[in-house]
Amino acid sequence: MKRKINQTLKNWRNNPRRKPLLIRGARQVGKTYSILEHGKTEYDSCAHLDFLQMRQLSKIFEGDLIPQKMLTQMEVEISQRILPGKTLLFLDEIQECPRAIVALRYFYEQMPELHIIAAGSLLELALEKISIPVGRVEFLFMYPMDFEEFLGALGEALLTQHLPIGHFTAISLPISESIHEKILEHLRYYFLVGGMPEAVKVFSETRSLLEVFKVHQLLCQGYLEDFSKHRGEIDLECVSRIFAGISQKVGAQIKYTELYPEKRIEVIKASLHFLMRLMIVHPVYATAGSGLPLGAAASGKIFKCLFLDIGLMQHLCGVTAQNILGHGDLTKVYQGALAEQFVGQALLVGGDSAENGKLYYWARAKRSSNAEVDFLWVEDGVIVPIEVKNSPSGRLKSLHLFLKEHTGSPRGLVLTTRNAIEWQDPLLFLPLYAKFS
Repeated sequence: MKRKINQTLKNWRNNPRRKPLLIRGARQVGKTYSILEHGKTEYDSCAHLDFLQMRQLSKIFEGDLIPQKMLTQMEVEISQRILPGKTLLFLDEIQECPRAIVALRYFYEQMPELHIIAAGSLLELALEKISIPVGRVEFLFMYPMDFEEFLGALGEALLTQHLPIGHFTAISLPISESIHEKILEHLRYYFLVGGMPEAVKVFSETRSLLEVFKVHQLLCQGYLEDFSKHRGEIDLECVSRIFAGISQKVGAQIKYTELYPEKRIEVIKASLHFLMRLMIVHPVYATAGSGLPLGAAASGKIFKCLFLDIGLMQHLCGVTAQNILGHGDLTKVYQGALAEQFVGQALLVGGDSAENGKLYYWARAKRSSNAEVDFLWVEDGVIVPIEVKNSPSGRLKSLHLFLKEHTGSPRGLVLTTRNAIEWQDPLLFLPLYAKFS
């Protein structure tokens, strides 16, 4: 299945100023598969060292971190030559050997001609315990497959050419009603299947939502097993409870006491933060500011959450296929939470719309009138508010209020399930499936 990260990896390979690349992302989003494919297609050979499978590899990094010495020992362990410029060195599950992460600095400084990519499923936990070689390593975040990748995996690559672009600087052409309906049909399936590569692969081969349900079950069980590995560091019961229930809170301000009323606030906070570090939960912070960066005026205490994947989200929420396939307005399914999750995922994958990998929304709390806009993102140095709602221009009160109070933001974006690519000054209306990457 073709992933957008493939081109990103090619660009990295061809950059003469490349640094060792550390790919971060939740478990089972496709990191290992994509890196191995890159190694096969772009290099003479790929040296794959899996620290979880080959525990003895950690011994290589216990002594002095001398690149040539470490490289020789790795060649002996895997019985394969590692040739700078011709071999991709892939350090997989590198979180199992934190010293190997530290060693990336010395490979960059003393052996820059060696192409190295490292990845790990629980990498965020390891990075907190070591001194990250800042400036010596490049970071790349990987997420589940987006809707455009999903269409490609289903053999519908031609439809991707009709997806409008969610940018004011791009001109999107009108879409015929028949094509719009076909895209919406696939979008409904994406709401159910999601973007976890294994689920997409099974659906592309079987077209069976029952088989996808089994994949989702196994994926969720795998995450619970991962949590149990950290039993001594976390409240396992609290983490598991929040994992099962946080997907039902997408689109709503998080209140700790509602996540697990019987637990102390400190335990709930620590458990939720643990899930954030594993990139299973993504916070969307509230901001009331009017300038850049968005994070300058954001509140660390007021936030909403996105789940890792829309398919896993609907699975945990218990939304049925009938609820989605038979619904005419996807912005209202599950009280609009699935549509907000979909757009949030698209913004994260898009990269440019997220500020340093973080998302924000606008919230104003006043006695007389509370107001909220689903997302804020930045285009050409201008803050653009985004609403996910099937409403005419006159009913989008919070959006108009934001534009009135923030004179530096002259326009807003509205995403609906209607076949609408139209400008109603100061708002641009686009179909929900607009892409941001």
